[in-house]
Amino acid sequence: MDSKFVIVTIGIWLLFMVLAIINAVIRNEIYKPVVGDLAAHQISSIIFMAVILVVTYAILRISNLELSDFKAFFMGTIWLISTIAFEFIAGHYVFGNPWEKLLADYNLFEGRIWSLVLLIILLAPYIANKLR
Repeated sequence: MDSKFVIVTIGIWLLFMVLAIINAVIRNEIYKPVVGDLAAHQISSIIFMAVILVVTYAILRISNLELSDFKAFFMGTIWLISTIAFEFIAGHYVFGNPWEKLLADYNLFEGRIWSLVLLIILLAPYIANKLR
């Protein structure tokens, strides 16, 4: 694994975390009071999925990082594991969310679509790599 791959992988993921926090603040302050919790969750999830795809495509294109299909899926796997770990560790221990609230976002039958965000996080490097 070369250093450029590591830097790009970690750099994009850190950028995602910043963008996710900005997305959450916008959700909570602007449209959640108007549309309610579930619709706000769905809107912000869809926005964040689009952001993930656009940012991944743009940075991979600019960086000229050569990715095989395996490396693209490996990058996505690193992002996925890091995101889930961050969500549960920071979500519970730093932000004080109960485990039940964190797990509730995975319930597709209740309209919570966070699982789709995680799927996009996993697949974004592969998709972006195929499009460039």
